[in-house]
Amino acid sequence: MNINSTVLLTLILLFLMLGSGSVSAFLGFNLGSMALKGVNTPDGRPSTTKFSAGKNNNQPGGVTFLKEEDILKTVKARMEGKAKDTQAEKQEEEEEIIASKSESQDKPQEAVEEKLQPGFPIAAESEGVTMSVQSVRYSGGDLLLKVKMRNKGADSVRFLYSFLDVTDDKGRTLSAITEGLPSELPAKGQEFTGTVSIPTALLDDVKKISLALTDYPAQKLKLQLADIPVEK
Repeated sequence: MNINSTVLLTLILLFLMLGSGSVSAFLGFNLGSMALKGVNTPDGRPSTTKFSAGKNNNQPGGVTFLKEEDILKTVKARMEGKAKDTQAEKQEEEEEIIASKSESQDKPQEAVEEKLQPGFPIAAESEGVTMSVQSVRYSGGDLLLKVKMRNKGADSVRFLYSFLDVTDDKGRTLSAITEGLPSELPAKGQEFTGTVSIPTALLDDVKKISLALTDYPAQKLKLQLADIPVEK
C-alpha cells in the first residue's frame, strides 16, 4: 500500500511535537528541582514554649494577665476624676458669669451722646410739636436727613407726609420720601426718629434746602425749617 505523503508528513510533525514537549518537560523538572534545593517547609506547629515558660516563670517575655478587679478600679477612678474636673469647670464658669454680672451692675450706665454736625440741629416748634433735623449725609444716590419729632401738647396730632414741602435755595420744589416717622404723634409722647431722603440728581448747585410740614386735616400748626445746609 502506498502511504499518502500528507498523512506521512502529519505523523512526522506529531512525533516531533511530542518529542520536543517531553524534552521541555524533563528539562523544566530538572531546573525546578535544582532551584528548590536547600529550601525547607516552614514549621506550622504552634509553639507553646513561651506560654508555658510565662506561666511557670515570671520572665519579662511571658504574658501577664490583669485581674478584673484591678481593671474596674482603674476605670472607676478615671471616671470619677473626669467628673470632678467637669464639675470644677462648671463651677468656675458660673463664678465668672456672676462676677461679670455684678461688675456690669456696679458700673454706672454711661449715656451715649450723639455727635452733631456743625450748625445742627435745626429745629422748629408749633403748638407744642417740635421737629428738628439732626444731620445730613449722602448715601448712594440720595441725600438723607435725620429728623426727630415730638409732641409735647395735650392732644395727639396726625400728619400726612405727602404734604411735606421741600424746596431748594432757588425756590424749586423737590420730591422727598420719608421713612420711620409716625403718622400720628401721641400727646406728651416720646421722641420719634426718621429719615427724609432726596435724590441727589435734584441737588445740582444746591447749597441749602427748606422743609415745611402741617398737620392733617386740621392744619393748625406749621413746622418750617429753613436754610438746611446740604452742600457736598
